[in-house]
This record gives sequence, C-alpha cells and structure tokens, in this order.
Amino acid sequence: MADSSVPLITVALPVFNGGPLLRLAVMSIIKQTLPDWELIIIDDGSTDDSLEFIRDFKDARIRVIRDGINKGLAARLNEAIDLARGRYFARMDQDDISYPERFDRQVAALEKNPELDLVGVRAIAVSQDDQIIGFFPFNENHQELCAKPWRGIYLAHPTWMGKTEWFLHHRYATPGPYLSEDTELLLRSYSVSRFGVVPEVLFAYRMRNEIVWRKLLKTRWTVLKLQMRYFLRAKNFIFGLLALLTFIARMTMDLLNAILQAHRSTIFLHYRGAVDTATETKWRDMLQATHDLSSTKRTP
Repeated sequence: MADSSVPLITVALPVFNGGPLLRLAVMSIIKQTLPDWELIIIDDGSTDDSLEFIRDFKDARIRVIRDGINKGLAARLNEAIDLARGRYFARMDQDDISYPERFDRQVAALEKNPELDLVGVRAIAVSQDDQIIGFFPFNENHQELCAKPWRGIYLAHPTWMGKTEWFLHHRYATPGPYLSEDTELLLRSYSVSRFGVVPEVLFAYRMRNEIVWRKLLKTRWTVLKLQMRYFLRAKNFIFGLLALLTFIARMTMDLLNAILQAHRSTIFLHYRGAVDTATETKWRDMLQATHDLSSTKRTP
C-alpha cells in the first residue's frame, strides 16, 4: 500500500536575495490545483530579508532550509534532489509565477507518456512590473526541442518537472557554469533522454527591465564553451561550427541592441509573437487572484 505521507511531487525553490517577489512565487505553488506536493525552499546565503516575506505561511508541505552559506545554484539544486521524496521533481524560481493548473498538466503528460523524462510548460515572459513582454520560445516535442542544439534547447528551466530518478542520475554539474547550469544539463543529457512541453501557457517567466550587457556576454561565452565541449567530444564538428556562427550572430544582435538601448530605442527581444487577448486576460485574472490570496495570508 502506498504511503500517503509521501508526496507525488517535490518542488525545489532555491532563494538568493529574492525580495518581495518570493511571496508571489510561493503563493503560486500553494494555489496549485494538484495539492500532492512538498516545497523545499533552500536559502543560499541571502543577505536580504527574503524569507520574512513568507514567514506567515503555515503549510506543513513547505520546508525551509537555511544555513547562512552561499554554495551556488547548482549545489543547492543537488541538495534538493537528494532530499526529494516525490516521484517527480519540479523546478521553481524565486520571482516567477506558476499558473494553478501547471502541476496537474505536467503530471498528466508524464503519466500518459512514460518515456518522457522531463516536461516543461509553455511560458510568457513578463517584466518586473507584471507587463507581458511576449511568449517564451516554444517547441512541443523532443525532436523539435533538440533539432538544432547549437541554437539552444528552449525548455525554460523554472518550468521543469521530471522523474526524480532522472535528476538523481544526471544531477547538476558543480561548480555550475556561469548562469548556465540548466543548459549544461540539457546538453549533457538530451541524446539519452526524452523531453516535452505542455503547449498550454502555464507559467510567467520574469525578465529584468534592463539588460546587464557584461553578464549577458559572459553567459553567451559560457554557453559557447559548453557547446563546443559536448559537440566536439561527440565528434559533431558541424554542430560546433554552427554553434560558433550562432554565437557570432547573437553577439552582433547584442551589439545592435546595446546601441538601440543607449538611444532609448526599441530593443529586439528574443520572444515570439504578439500576445492574444485570451492570454492577457488569463494572466491578469490569475495574477490578481494570487495577489488577493497572498494579502489574506499576512499576519496582522
């Protein structure tokens, strides 16, 4: 007989100086229509008062781990993987928002197709003041996701849910490559795994209002080095060349964007398609409901 105390899903939410947006992120997990989860919040040596924003949440499904040490994201994710009790392991970021049906849809996809190891959901990109920027790049099945790995595998990391055994087997590389922990994991595992994406918009991925160009350049260079390492190791020399050409093209676009930003012109953002009215309305309604419920949780 199954142990009813063991959750179906373990959710990992690493925190570093999350600020007030952490409250909405956690509330969006509490609001899930599938309630069979545990949430592991691991504070990675924050220097702000992030955890004070969720101090009034009295939910037995939430575990908060705080040791005052800054170990890095990859190390903290591996800690969460080791602590996971659920059959499935899900990611969540400190400033994003999951729609209420997210877990329901992902579990349904994983159980309908046992060959799947990792499933994301379609996401919108939103600004720090909750305005929709556009749709995050989207492909639905493994073949489409991994057809051009030199351009990236667009499986938004905070939307991930997969088999816990898959995470235990592959784990995150430590120390993690600069802002590219998830890219490295996908590159290392995609040829022996199966990925998918629920085509319904069920996630809001928060973007910074301003681009930090030095950080972007360092991330681009890190990704190129990872790609070259794995492609050349696999003797995919054409993939390596295409990765280099993609890097050059993106750096050219980054330069153009930097010039446009300096002149306060429109930046060419890497998000696809105008957002339809139904998507906009659903986002506004869901966001308002999350804000309302969050407010009622406050301790007087």
